[in-house]
Amino acid sequence: MNAFGLIQIGLILLCTCTTIISSHQCNHLPLQQRKVIENSLRLLDKMGKNFPQQCLREKMSFRFPKQVLQPRQKEAVKVAIEEIFQHIFYIFSKNLTLAAWDGTVLDQFQNGLYQQIEQLESCVIKKHTRYCWSKEVGRLKLKKYFQKIDCFLKDKQHNLCSWEISRAEMRRCLQLIDKVTRKL
Repeated sequence: MNAFGLIQIGLILLCTCTTIISSHQCNHLPLQQRKVIENSLRLLDKMGKNFPQQCLREKMSFRFPKQVLQPRQKEAVKVAIEEIFQHIFYIFSKNLTLAAWDGTVLDQFQNGLYQQIEQLESCVIKKHTRYCWSKEVGRLKLKKYFQKIDCFLKDKQHNLCSWEISRAEMRRCLQLIDKVTRKL
């Protein structure tokens, strides 16, 4: 057998092993998600102090689109969760100077989200086109929800209260994901 033949066999074995490892990791995804969500909720609490009293009058209802986490197909829920994590990561990656949060804890929160996004992408990407969870409707509803939060932050010039309100909203969002993940 020539060198080219050995390289082909090696690539086939590598692809097979990668697929087996990847599918094994994907089988444990709900358990990993629960751990990441629990850790993210803990970090959100640890990141800042108690909700400031002066911010109570500024509270706002963003109305999370719960229906995006209720499709009948598990893969569609995973795609929605991946999308939510991406939006949360985006929100918590900019203009945080007035948030007055613990930077180390914030970094841990962002890193946990990023790792979960990577994990979800590797598990969901293959089936992403097949399920297209409600053909973009869910994606648009999530985008609108997170745009409200982003606009709220911008309108309030990313002040302390706007960040605290957004942190509380992300906590509710992660709690909803946790409920759904436990049912998967």
